[in-house]
Amino acid sequence: MVMWATAIDKSPCVYLAGPLGFSEAGRYFVRDFLVPEIVRRGFEPVDPFSLTDPHKIETIKAMPPGEARLKAWQDLNREIGETNRAAIDRCDLIVAVLDGPDVDSGTASEVGYGFAQHKRIVGYRSDFRMSSDDEGGKVNLQVEYFIRSSGGTIVASVRELGDELSRLAQTTPVPKDR
Repeated sequence: MVMWATAIDKSPCVYLAGPLGFSEAGRYFVRDFLVPEIVRRGFEPVDPFSLTDPHKIETIKAMPPGEARLKAWQDLNREIGETNRAAIDRCDLIVAVLDGPDVDSGTASEVGYGFAQHKRIVGYRSDFRMSSDDEGGKVNLQVEYFIRSSGGTIVASVRELGDELSRLAQTTPVPKDR
């Protein structure tokens, strides 16, 4: 059995991919349900929505429409993308929220990038609606392929997510220093 070992006795890091940070209800769910379960299972959650200073976003939103605002959004978008890429690189696992009529495009990108970086990925889909290409899948076939091929799975509840994280903690190779 392989146990986690991280630099300076840190908990293994889990990147939270998903669109929940865009809404008040989503932020509530992440803060009060997902993060506590991840922490309870001995992991350090990294919420990409907490990596950008909200003042930067509010400042741009308050700017009048025009070239300066457009350039400010372009610069911030590039900064956010780079920050999120670095966070995925630093983390040991990815938890991807897959709820909705289709997987969020940013989440799908993070899943694909994480797979290419050899990260284990766990999908969380509590949404009971059909969202796959056919009855053989739970979500978009490519997203599901990346999740399952990473050694992960798709779970339907926060409790199942915690159980899967505990299982992966026992079977995932020792992460590299971050």
